[in-house]
Amino acid sequence: MNRKLVITKLDNKILTALLEEEDVVELHCAKQEEELQKAVLGNIYVGKVKNIVANIQAAFIEIAKGVECYYSMDRKEQPIFTHKIGKKPLCIGDELLVQVSREAVKTKVPTVTGKLELTGKYAVLTRGDTRIGASSKLSKEEKIRLIEIAKEYASDEYGIIMRTNAKEADEETLRTELQKLIGEYESLITSAKTRVCYSCLRKAPAPYLTELKNIYQEGLTDIVLEDLSLYEETRNFLEQNQPEDLPKLRLYSDKLLPLHKLYSIEKHVEHALKERVWLKSGAYLVIQPTEALTVIDVNTGKCITKKKDDKTYFQINLEAAKEAAKQIRLRNLSGIILIDFINLSEKEWMDKLMEQFERELHKDPIPTTLVDVTGLQLVEVTRKKIRKPFYEAYEVSQIVLN
Repeated sequence: MNRKLVITKLDNKILTALLEEEDVVELHCAKQEEELQKAVLGNIYVGKVKNIVANIQAAFIEIAKGVECYYSMDRKEQPIFTHKIGKKPLCIGDELLVQVSREAVKTKVPTVTGKLELTGKYAVLTRGDTRIGASSKLSKEEKIRLIEIAKEYASDEYGIIMRTNAKEADEETLRTELQKLIGEYESLITSAKTRVCYSCLRKAPAPYLTELKNIYQEGLTDIVLEDLSLYEETRNFLEQNQPEDLPKLRLYSDKLLPLHKLYSIEKHVEHALKERVWLKSGAYLVIQPTEALTVIDVNTGKCITKKKDDKTYFQINLEAAKEAAKQIRLRNLSGIILIDFINLSEKEWMDKLMEQFERELHKDPIPTTLVDVTGLQLVEVTRKKIRKPFYEAYEVSQIVLN
């Protein structure tokens, strides 16, 4: 599959669009000043325990003055303390290393964890989890090969997970990255002993740079930017972290046709913010996010067919399943998602629909699970929460499209 990454500035935002076969399948948005904010996803801090709520097995940890984050205590974690008070596993006033694992979403504060992760393009080093593993999206043969390489770097302090992108890399490249991640971890632990509370020990790259590590590398041919400062930052990042991708980097310089116009980024943004998504058959989806969950409703709309039977509805549902999976990824919807497909009377048709829907969801690089079908034929899906959904990150009310 041919992939292309387009990064451009629009209305004081940095927009990242991932194209597969020239179709936009992912949109990411960040404020240019975002790196100045606290609780940035992936940052590692020396935090202080401000409060413990025993009945929900949680603590609230301050990572900067006035910035408190949620910390789950029900996980089997062994925090790295820089200053310990009392003999209990966690006490008010304790200072420990935490990493932002989830951004603030609406009324919910950011989430931090003591299970530190250092993420590379091909591997993830996980402190506190000593397992050696590989992405579930890899073939059995690839898993065996990559795990054998990773086992040589096994430790009682950390584990290693080989990412999907690792299948595209040669052994020397993999070993170089593993050694680099281990070096970063050892340096982090050493420096933590001398740092004061609220120190940021490790800053995550800017969100648009993080995408360079997270997107599927198979078939990636171009990384295109038109802003010179973004281009230089990207080039520096690639030189230090992913030199093998430098040949893909391209500076777009046509002033008569801006990059966001060339790839119709504004149009894709506008469509990704709309509630209704039309399908070729004339049917449509209604996508309504709430704080608790997201609901996707399938409607026949303008679809005109002579027969109104399971076969017809099955075909509409198939089209809707493909588009729903695409929209979930494009809009970065997460948490609980309920899809109300058109009801089918025969279980056989419903089973076929779920098989196809699961295949479509599997294309998503973020863990997405088809959970079940309820008695009312509502399809339950869960998707791991990491970043804000696109509509929230974009903040429509503050943007005026040109």
